[in-house]
Amino acid sequence: MNFLRNRLVVLGLVLLATVLLYLLLPSIRQGSMEPSLDVQRMGLVAVSPPPPPAINVSVRTGQLPGDPPLFFREALPVDGSGRQILPRLQVVLLHGQAFSSKTWEELGTLALLATNGYQALAVDLPGFGNSPDSDAVKTDQHRVDLLGRFMEALGVRTAVLLSPSMSGHYSIPFLMKHSAQLHGFIPIAPVGTRSYTPQQYQGIQVRAVMLGFWVVGSSD
Repeated sequence: MNFLRNRLVVLGLVLLATVLLYLLLPSIRQGSMEPSLDVQRMGLVAVSPPPPPAINVSVRTGQLPGDPPLFFREALPVDGSGRQILPRLQVVLLHGQAFSSKTWEELGTLALLATNGYQALAVDLPGFGNSPDSDAVKTDQHRVDLLGRFMEALGVRTAVLLSPSMSGHYSIPFLMKHSAQLHGFIPIAPVGTRSYTPQQYQGIQVRAVMLGFWVVGSSD
């Protein structure tokens, strides 16, 4: 029964990652352009724009020092010569109780994001994956500080933060204090939402806020 439930959760993560790509992040698809009537009447030949350069993916792992040290995985878009391409946007992926940053790698989410021009960062929260547990993250403020340290150390600015289930202990307090630092927020049924009032959610300054499948507040 637990195995089936975990499989359903993984499927939900894949579907919501797709929503992240096509609904919240800027569009990456370009429509074709038809030649205008004026061009046709003048007998000119419409030249199609050159295709965009192929995007490859560079994946690395690392560990930030501190209490606790944080293990992370990063996928970056690079060109054919291996030079990093300026990413369209930065995406930070947290994880739920039964998962870690490796889940996003195994699902192909990190590579998918980087292939489409985004920088993807997945962190192992304390006590999960390759990050040791610590008493230093027992309060909301400590968890807010930990996320802030992670983003600052890796040069993350106005990222989209994706937060499933258990990681709401980290993302919701961070959202309440630093929503202006986020480009967007996509939780997947996060815990900890009842610790705040509707008025507090209304005060959030972020492009889109979704809890589960319903919108609780947004500003643009």
